[in-house]
Amino acid sequence: MKVLNLYAGIGGNRKLWEDVEVTAVEWDEKIASIYQDFFPEDTVIVADAHQYLLEHFKEYDFIWSSPPCPTHSRARFWGSKGGLEYEPPVYPDMKLYEEILFLEHYYDGKYCVENVKSYYNPLIKPQELGRHYFWANFLIRDKRIEDYHQHHGDMKDLANRKGFDLSKYSGVDKRNILRNCVEPEIGLVVLDSLRGNTQQTLTELIVVDEVS
Repeated sequence: MKVLNLYAGIGGNRKLWEDVEVTAVEWDEKIASIYQDFFPEDTVIVADAHQYLLEHFKEYDFIWSSPPCPTHSRARFWGSKGGLEYEPPVYPDMKLYEEILFLEHYYDGKYCVENVKSYYNPLIKPQELGRHYFWANFLIRDKRIEDYHQHHGDMKDLANRKGFDLSKYSGVDKRNILRNCVEPEIGLVVLDSLRGNTQQTLTELIVVDEVS
């Protein structure tokens, strides 16, 4: 299976995947280098993931996209309202919905777009798993994932839980990298779900569920 892993970070979603041929796209060259260390057999491209998707989407069987989440997150919204870590209000980055609509209408393969739960009602209804929203054209099976509070705990706890030792790296915000790293178990749940449902669309699966 040829997989395109967009906004790859250090590869939290990809960590437990097996029997896949992965192309990872990451904008930050230092983070891309760390990804390559952990996954030397993957093809790693330093580029704008949003543009790369537009130009290369036909080349892959499965596309995972995790567009930047801060402008959609509840934490950012609370901060912009005068919380302890005040941040100025910003427009939500609508590349998230651009990619969902693009994949839904132009892409013939399987896809999953992941983001944090938003401070507003999502404009397109997602599936939910743990702390995340997922927009996918297959049903993601339900599995309880512990709702970790990533803003707390020390670096060692984050690194151990997600299985990435960043101690030898410098010049990067390790805490932020680990906080933005998708839980590997969630990445595995999504891929396992895809492999079990490759012959049925999300709509078909919902109908089967309702009948049973």
